[in-house]
Amino acid sequence: MASKKYCIKTETLAQLAKALGHPARISIMRFLAKRKTCYFGAIHEELPITKATVSQHLSALKEAGLIQGEIETPKVKYCINRENWEYARQLFQDFFDTPLCEKEEYCKEEGSQTNS
Repeated sequence: MASKKYCIKTETLAQLAKALGHPARISIMRFLAKRKTCYFGAIHEELPITKATVSQHLSALKEAGLIQGEIETPKVKYCINRENWEYARQLFQDFFDTPLCEKEEYCKEEGSQTNS
C-alpha cells in the first residue's frame, strides 16, 4: 500500500501552528513584532517563565523559521524572520479563507440524515 503524503504547504502550516502552539511563543512573537531586534534578556523580562524555558521557546520558534538570532558575544539578539513571517501569514490566511459548508449542513456526513 502506497503511503499518502501531505503537500508541502500543509506540512509547513502544521509545523508553524505547532511552533505557535504555546502562549509564551505567541507572547514572544508579539513582543518581537513591535521591535526591529531585541536581546534575550529583554524577552525574558517580559515573560513569567525561567530563562531556560524562554530559551526552549525561542529555539522552537527559530527551528520553525519564524525568528532568527544573531550572536553578539556575550548576548544573543533576536528578530522576526520577515520573509518567513509573510509566508506564514499567507498560509494561515489561505487556510482561514477556506469556504465552509452552509450553516444548516454543518456536522452532517455526506448522505446522512439526522433529526437535530
